[in-house]
Amino acid sequence: MSGEGMSRRTLFAGAGAAALGAVVMGSAPDAAQAAAGAKSRGRQRQRPGFHFSVPDNWKNDPQRPVYVDGEYLYYYLYNEDYLAGGGGTSWRLATTRDHVAFTDRGVAIPKFTNDNGDCWSGSAVVDTDDTAGFGAGAVVAIVTQAPGGVQAQYLWYSTDGGRSFAPAQDAPVLANPGQADFRDPKVVWDADRGRWLLLNAEGDRLGFYASANLRSWERVGEFVRDDLGLLECPDLFQMQADDGTLQWILGTSANGKGRGLPATYAYWTGAFDGFSFVPAHDEPLWLDWGFDFYGAVTYPDHLADGSENPRLRRAIGWANFWDYPHNTPTLATDGYNGDDMIVRELRLVAAGGGYALASTPPAALEGYATATHEIGDVAVAGTHDLDVRSGSFELRCEIVWDPADRPGNVGFEVLRAPGGGRHVAVGAFLDGPFAYVNRRPTINPTGGESQTPIDPEAGRLEIRILADRTSVECFFGDGTVVHSHRVFPLEGDSAIRLYANDGRATFRGLTIRELSV
Repeated sequence: MSGEGMSRRTLFAGAGAAALGAVVMGSAPDAAQAAAGAKSRGRQRQRPGFHFSVPDNWKNDPQRPVYVDGEYLYYYLYNEDYLAGGGGTSWRLATTRDHVAFTDRGVAIPKFTNDNGDCWSGSAVVDTDDTAGFGAGAVVAIVTQAPGGVQAQYLWYSTDGGRSFAPAQDAPVLANPGQADFRDPKVVWDADRGRWLLLNAEGDRLGFYASANLRSWERVGEFVRDDLGLLECPDLFQMQADDGTLQWILGTSANGKGRGLPATYAYWTGAFDGFSFVPAHDEPLWLDWGFDFYGAVTYPDHLADGSENPRLRRAIGWANFWDYPHNTPTLATDGYNGDDMIVRELRLVAAGGGYALASTPPAALEGYATATHEIGDVAVAGTHDLDVRSGSFELRCEIVWDPADRPGNVGFEVLRAPGGGRHVAVGAFLDGPFAYVNRRPTINPTGGESQTPIDPEAGRLEIRILADRTSVECFFGDGTVVHSHRVFPLEGDSAIRLYANDGRATFRGLTIRELSV
């Protein structure tokens, strides 16, 4: 993925040196020593407690997890030479059964395995019927490589359950027709037509290609948007909504900042006929309204018999953005740069005359509570400081107010410094009116506050906050609105304050669960 006007390779070249200069971390050996020191002490100073993070060095793009033998295989782009200033990415593998705890399995596709260069984003599928000829059940990946700077799609395969891959051939299976941006292939099975479908990011459009064998591809259609910046990491899937209907969803990482919109995962519901996608609404919906949920991928849930659950899907996104990819203090404290936001459970709900994806944290997260604080109802006029202190927790409550005599601003200060100056504010500015996550009062990559409209006459707002050292995510209402942010509190910033300014509010059913994997 890239920032506007810059290629992904331009941004990534010399990443280690850029990172250490941007954050004023000192030399690469110092950062490596910090990582070794943290490990020898048996703890990580700023590593998240219950979010996925790379073991060392660097990670960026998630790759769509695939289901093999009862577990999910999660690949991501990894650079083991990042701290030393080296470029390039491999595919590293982690596995999970509950979408909270992950087990590292090492590198599945090493950097610079062949003359086509390092591997960028792509997608893996389980070739159950041996359409590609590598054997029934082989894990087959189509991956972007860019020999000589020309992006094209290449075929890789695994016959050991996805633990390691080999290139199938030197030539691309989808050659570049002469475009600067031609990457991030997403392969899905088109069951209605008994063929594979590949979505490819091509600047301001997503190209659609069809194949019977994962080797030979024919362009069959495209989806064009010229008002959302560079489109990347496409996605296409079908879900059963809560009203029982089946709906198609097309997604892509997009940059709507020029129009006051997010730069995260944009999506549309609509109709797909195997050749073209017709959206039911012109403006995209957004899976996240914060600043740090980029390169996200979704993947199906599987039932006990291995079949796909049509009502549930999951999503995982990179906890960063290309405006500031190398700006993180974890380089110095823990010797790594790369986290993901929490895996989400997605359900399609009827909303506003159409449909929207509602997000919740994974159900399995409840099993990782190390302490639970059931505080109950708290009436607040002004401020109220809690006795609970934590840097890694989930907070849930419903804020209730009188619409006829409402406060101007209600919410929480989390990851709050002992003196109160540094914090992240999460709440509702009812005089706006909008819900928000404001990271300006703490150390952060760029400052800023994300906002989404709310109705102050409703008199209530359900809030679910996940704070985990270097990130804050807030799920508002039914989860169709989520804000995700990277933040950099100091180690002692763990207090929690409630506030209701210029009026009164009740924080109903307030519960805090400290979390650790």
